[in-house]
Amino acid sequence: MKLIFISGPSGSGKTTLSNKLIKKFKNGFVLSTDNYYKTGLISKILSKCVEGFFDKSISFNYKLLKKDFDYIYKNGISINDRHYNFEKKTIQNILKETNNISFLIIEGIFAKEFANTLNIQNYYFLEIKTNKNECMQRAVHRDFKERGKDKKRAENDFLKSWDTYYEKSRSNSIKKNINKFIIRKETDLDHILKKLFN
Repeated sequence: MKLIFISGPSGSGKTTLSNKLIKKFKNGFVLSTDNYYKTGLISKILSKCVEGFFDKSISFNYKLLKKDFDYIYKNGISINDRHYNFEKKTIQNILKETNNISFLIIEGIFAKEFANTLNIQNYYFLEIKTNKNECMQRAVHRDFKERGKDKKRAENDFLKSWDTYYEKSRSNSIKKNINKFIIRKETDLDHILKKLFN
């Protein structure tokens, strides 16, 4: 199975890129780290008390993502879709079987950290680098529409998340000998896709 990890700061277009890959090539499946945050009372309390909670590793349900990842990687099948509700701090688990998965995308702000925990050497790593203001516009629009935040809070949260992402990136370098690609606005995506799927 071909593994593709997509990382980048909040609002950089990770989900958009994942969806492009899924539409262009058959038999793909996406695991978004946005759907693997911790739930319950502790999450509700910490998200109010800890600044930038959703950008820090303490918010991330690594065990649940690892469980889903291992099952798909071993069997080539997914039996559910997960969706995180940021307002209720709950995960909706939708039973949905997807068969014959030949490439798996793991995308999100925790994608690099997750990749570095795996004993797998052969994967592709795509890191999106884009303009801060463009990212902020997309993130603020998304947070207002999907996460119930007002504009000011969404902007403040974005600025913190931008700094947190690049602080983590400096200390969390990707493994050697991995096929790494930097994706920018002017990048020839078709050229990279040929390398990924040849």
